[in-house]
Amino acid sequence: MVVQRLGLCNSGDTAGDKGRVVGYGAWAFFEPEESMKRTTLSNDNSNGGGDTQEASPARARAGLSTADRQTLLQIAADSIDHGLTHGKPPPMDPAAFPPHLQEEYATFVTLEKGGQLRGCIGSLQARQPLVEDIAHNAFQAAFRDPRFPLLDREERGQLEIKLSLLTPAEPMTFDSEADLIGQLRPGVDGLILESGPHRGTFLPSVWESLPEPARFLRHLKMKAGLAPDAWPSDVTVSRYTAEVISPE
Repeated sequence: MVVQRLGLCNSGDTAGDKGRVVGYGAWAFFEPEESMKRTTLSNDNSNGGGDTQEASPARARAGLSTADRQTLLQIAADSIDHGLTHGKPPPMDPAAFPPHLQEEYATFVTLEKGGQLRGCIGSLQARQPLVEDIAHNAFQAAFRDPRFPLLDREERGQLEIKLSLLTPAEPMTFDSEADLIGQLRPGVDGLILESGPHRGTFLPSVWESLPEPARFLRHLKMKAGLAPDAWPSDVTVSRYTAEVISPE
C-alpha cells in the first residue's frame, strides 16, 4: 500500500485568521502497480477512475451507427439503474452484442446534472470489451467517484450521460512549456501529464470551460498535484482524442 499526500490546508488560509483554525488534509491510498493505471477524471476544471490493466491499446474507432450509440447509452443507463437496486454493476455478456461492440476500448462515462458535473470515471487504456467497460465505468461514475456522494433515485431522472471513446495516447515532444502550449489543439486534444508520482488528465471536453491553452495546462498541472507555474525537468505529456456519445 502506498500513501500519497495530495494537500494540506486550514481554514485560516482563506479566512485570514490563524488564531483558531480547522485543518484539512487529503491523501491517496493505492497499490503501487495500480496507481498509475486508473485515474479519476473530471469533465471540468476541478480535480478529478477506475482501474486499467495492461492490455491491448485502444484504437481509433469510426463508423459507430446511431443504433450502436443508442445501445451504448442504454448500457450505461441500465448499469446505473442496476446499481441503484443491487449496489453493483450488472453482469455483461459481450457475446450478446455485435462483434465491433465486443472490441476492447478505453472509455469514460461522464454524468451531469443541471449542466454540472455529477461524476466522471474512466480508463486510459483498453482493458475489456466496450460494452463491459461502459457498464463498469457508468456504475463507477454514479457510485464510486470520491468527489460526490452516492447517486440516489431522486437524482436519477435528472442525469445526462455522456460517453467518451478514446484513441491511444501518443507521447508529445517539446523543448519547453511554451513549445508544448503552441502544439495544443483546443477542443481536440485530451492530455495526460506526468511528473514523478504526479499524474493528471483532462478529457477534450474540458476545453469547453478552459479554452485558452496556457490556462488549460495550468489547471491540468494543478489537477496532477503540481503548482500551476511548475515545470519539472521530468515532465511528460501525452495526448489523445475522444469520440463523444451523448443523447440527441
